[in-house]
Amino acid sequence: MNIFRLAGDMTHLASVLVLLLKIHTIKSCAGVSLKTQVLYAIVFATRYLDIFTSFVSLYNTSMKLVFLGSSFSIVWYMKYHKAVHRTYDREQDTFRHWFLVLPCLLLALLIHEKFTFLEVLWTFSLYLEAVAILPQLVLLQRTRNIDNLTGQYIFLLGGYRGLYILNWIYRYFTEPHFVHWITWIAGLVQTLLYADFFYYYFLSWKNNKKLQLPA
Repeated sequence: MNIFRLAGDMTHLASVLVLLLKIHTIKSCAGVSLKTQVLYAIVFATRYLDIFTSFVSLYNTSMKLVFLGSSFSIVWYMKYHKAVHRTYDREQDTFRHWFLVLPCLLLALLIHEKFTFLEVLWTFSLYLEAVAILPQLVLLQRTRNIDNLTGQYIFLLGGYRGLYILNWIYRYFTEPHFVHWITWIAGLVQTLLYADFFYYYFLSWKNNKKLQLPA
């Protein structure tokens, strides 16, 4: 554990809390992609299967349970809570997210660190997380007008991944033999996907204007 890892975890947690705040308090999921939330639920479900086979620390287990519980809770609210579901923009959220799942699974079967069931699923979760934000970004470009909570949610998600990259750099220089190319490349791809959003987010903040993405 180091300051960059802790900051990354807290930023990731904050992004989830912001989204839950929007859903529970405002009873709205407007501007939120259900497709992306389903992909994140798959990511956490396949990544954290080791919760049944190994124990690292109370902190580690607690964070896994929080992300598992929150991701499935968000999906449930968006699909089945009547008030929240009414605000879901199904007509705009049309990205074919399942087309991302199979290529990521095939890639995990081909490129992995160790060919075991849990390792392949863990690698699959890395590849899928790298592209899971795509339906959300496409939805934001279609709707253009983005409310503050949705914008903060996406910003915190991107910030979490950026902090994790700093964590990897720190560990590379302080821990012997710390080399994980799959994790690094997937994380870099994921971070680069946020670049356009970050640019317009900072422009809106600098000019004190409502966040809008180009169509």
